[in-house]
Amino acid sequence: MIYLDNAATTFPKPQNVARSVIEAVKIYGGNPGRSGHSISMRTSGKIYQVRELVGDFFGVSAEQVVFASNCSHALNMAIKGVMSSGGHAITSTLEHNSVMRPLYALKKKGIIDYDCAPVYEGDVEKTLRSFAALIRPNTKAIVCTHASNVTGLILPIKELGDLCHQAGIKLIVDGAQSAGVLPVNLPRMNIDIFCTAGHKGLYGTTGTGLMLLNGDFAMDTIMEGGTGSASAQLEQPDFLPDRFESGTINTVGILSVGAGLSHIKQIGLEKVYEHEFELCRFCYEQLASIRAVKTYHYYYEKGRYAPIVLFNVGELPSVDVVARLSARGICVRGGLHCAPTTHRVLHTEESGAVRVSPSIFNTKRDMMNLIRELKQIAKYSENA
Repeated sequence: MIYLDNAATTFPKPQNVARSVIEAVKIYGGNPGRSGHSISMRTSGKIYQVRELVGDFFGVSAEQVVFASNCSHALNMAIKGVMSSGGHAITSTLEHNSVMRPLYALKKKGIIDYDCAPVYEGDVEKTLRSFAALIRPNTKAIVCTHASNVTGLILPIKELGDLCHQAGIKLIVDGAQSAGVLPVNLPRMNIDIFCTAGHKGLYGTTGTGLMLLNGDFAMDTIMEGGTGSASAQLEQPDFLPDRFESGTINTVGILSVGAGLSHIKQIGLEKVYEHEFELCRFCYEQLASIRAVKTYHYYYEKGRYAPIVLFNVGELPSVDVVARLSARGICVRGGLHCAPTTHRVLHTEESGAVRVSPSIFNTKRDMMNLIRELKQIAKYSENA
């Protein structure tokens, strides 16, 4: 089996991640922050170590690391926390539904308005101007992806952060495809809130996410409840991270994220990206030689894209190509990738497209096997 659907969730996981799950069940079984006994305190200490590890990796303090159940959960906390009192938001035409649906829900209730800024592939200045032109007096935030989950295109986040800083508005970033793959430092990039999954590039288990805060600013909560702190009061605690972490947190998942991040640090972030991107570049170049294949990348170069390749084969529906590859033991993803606005830009809203996304565990041989099978599928499409 060749697994090339790592933009959805990484597989396999590093061995130390598997060990962390076993340790969590066997050793760190207490409810963190809820009891004064040794097992609970041991678990709390271990979770705080992960907070410190994550915070150090992204340039924030341990208290500014909020654990979530996934990236969608983190984005909902961020978007609704900043925008719940009304105002205007700006997003891009390349967004996942984890950004679009919370914005749309708030707009449908009459709470906010938002605009979508076009992204001009290969022209950073034009892209920045498209965002800047949409800023209004009541604009509160730009909410956008760091790297498209469909094409892998990297947006100019540092420059957008500078724009937001100058305009006095927040920058909320969907980092589902960039965390653990691309360098991210919230203070240096002027990112106010960075949301990501723990189970993708960070190699943790599913059911994990992060909301990272560059400061302690006014944000409403979308959920209240037990935190193990300030228990005598009915008001939700106003300090981080407790304000946003109601209910028992996912010890098993959190420890797996810490183990995954340790694995990335051991390899080196730059080496992770270099390995995965070179596999994608090889795939892209090989696809260009197959007459029936169409790719959706302007110019595939390092630093322009996260490690994703998007294509279609002839007139075949993308889900048909995925099914044929699956029958040959190759796992990729087709359809709309939960990002219909991106597919409208690409004019693939009817057929969808096939997405290949390798991880650090994939090899050039995996890509060669993929290309071999795609050549056979391409021949079928030409004769169909």
